[in-house]
Amino acid sequence: MATYLGAFPFPSLAPSILTREAMLNVVVIMTERYSKVLKKGRADRNKLFFRSLAVYDRRMSSVHEQPEQGTLQPSKDRDEIAAEEGHDAARSHVAGFDIDEPGSSEEEDDDELSLAALESLDAIEVFKNDQKADTKVHHARIPIDNFRGLLMLLLVLAPLDSREPLTRYAEGLTEFRLKGLRRVADSILWSFIPEKNAGISYHAFNTIVPASLPYLFDGLNPLFEHFLFSKNIDLSRQRQSTASQPTPVSTAHPAPDTPFEPLLQHEGEILDLNILSQLSFFMKGSNLFRRLRLLYSGGEAGFSIGSFEQKVLNWRAPSILLVSGTRLSAVPHDSRQRTLADKLPPKRHPDGVSGNSKSNKVIYGIYLNVPWKQTYREAIGDSDSLLFQLEPIHEVFHASTINRDYATFTKSGIAFGNPPARAKPVSGLSSHVSLGPVSLLLDESLEYGVFTHDVSGGGSFHPSKARNHSWQDRFEIDSLEVWGCGGDEEAERQRAAWAFEEREALARKNLNLGKDIEADRALLAMAGLLASENHTSGGSMG
Repeated sequence: MATYLGAFPFPSLAPSILTREAMLNVVVIMTERYSKVLKKGRADRNKLFFRSLAVYDRRMSSVHEQPEQGTLQPSKDRDEIAAEEGHDAARSHVAGFDIDEPGSSEEEDDDELSLAALESLDAIEVFKNDQKADTKVHHARIPIDNFRGLLMLLLVLAPLDSREPLTRYAEGLTEFRLKGLRRVADSILWSFIPEKNAGISYHAFNTIVPASLPYLFDGLNPLFEHFLFSKNIDLSRQRQSTASQPTPVSTAHPAPDTPFEPLLQHEGEILDLNILSQLSFFMKGSNLFRRLRLLYSGGEAGFSIGSFEQKVLNWRAPSILLVSGTRLSAVPHDSRQRTLADKLPPKRHPDGVSGNSKSNKVIYGIYLNVPWKQTYREAIGDSDSLLFQLEPIHEVFHASTINRDYATFTKSGIAFGNPPARAKPVSGLSSHVSLGPVSLLLDESLEYGVFTHDVSGGGSFHPSKARNHSWQDRFEIDSLEVWGCGGDEEAERQRAAWAFEEREALARKNLNLGKDIEADRALLAMAGLLASENHTSGGSMG
């Protein structure tokens, strides 16, 4: 990867020797200091990353470059065909993917990245563009195993800060952590639909990364900043020093690094460090690492709307809901599943793809940029809301502005992407729950969930950009968590709101009647809260 980037802006010279100049190219690209060279910013950077990771598939190129049916070809006898096959076999020593060999200058003439670099250097005159289509990048593929290893590395580097030593993250790579990293990497890998291709194509890469993984390569930025800044240099000490009193050079070993705040205060049943890094691939890491607080956990507070309301409603900042469960079979097994099936419309779509998972486990989630509140006629949320799937396939469904029914919270359940429930059933209309084209529903008992994806779209969330088919997952909820995105200030506000509600409840419970009991009785009787001597209705104080 680095040897390709080191040859920038001339990819035909790759792989290059990592000299000082080549390493400077790598650091500049990795740390996003390229605003005057790459005109399209991250789009060009992603294309560079793809070309540095991909290899050229000659078999696919030969398929796409076959002559048209109307083109006549001279006939050949069997001896000529056998001689050509033997010559090709001797020339090709590797089957399948072959490393992209340097091509002719005509194949690289239309490289947009080279054009942008040369234009900035006023050298465009020496670079001839013949307006030919760049077919080479579309015939290249990223090998699955190579990309899985890169994903695992990026998951580890996601929370890295440029001031942190790399040893902090190397020490935590236990066997259990590596197993979890591989599981998350496989979920992300399956979003590129590798079962249809021998590798990851540029079309899939260029579709999935901007939509579901916009911050995938952000961890490379602080990693390569270690090459730019030495931790032995203390600029603050140099400013404080004067010419009359120069600061003596210290030969002692540097003091041990100050311990950093943990990335996650404590892991939940769903959210751990691996899932946290996965979330940072499509949400800014500055809002996640060291910023999440567990507001509600079904395993601790109980699976009920009441406990959910008590824990979540007073949080005045963005939040993330995560739900995991196990897919239900097509035929209900007990009365609870039959009751669920009666509430829902008939299932018209199959289950979602299972990827490499054999346990039928699914993980869905929602990001809300607004505080929670009970909804009656209108939904909550805004265009920054995100509906996503984390397992077995990683996918992000962005909010639409056509329909704004992003989230509803009532006594009958929690829904995302569904229209608000009707207060009373209307004669002539179906009594089934209304499900949006792309939606997530949690029932009133928080026992079952339903995720629906209708490829026709038209709802509050856009359909998948990678999977052009419809599916529906009905699952039994195993774990449910809500995490608040905020720090100590948001937590203090929530505690203050809880304390205020407790004081109000206590004041309503302990009503002070005063010393004159008879006057208080007469006052309560006039208010209709206490039965008078001539009437038997009303309340009573024994």
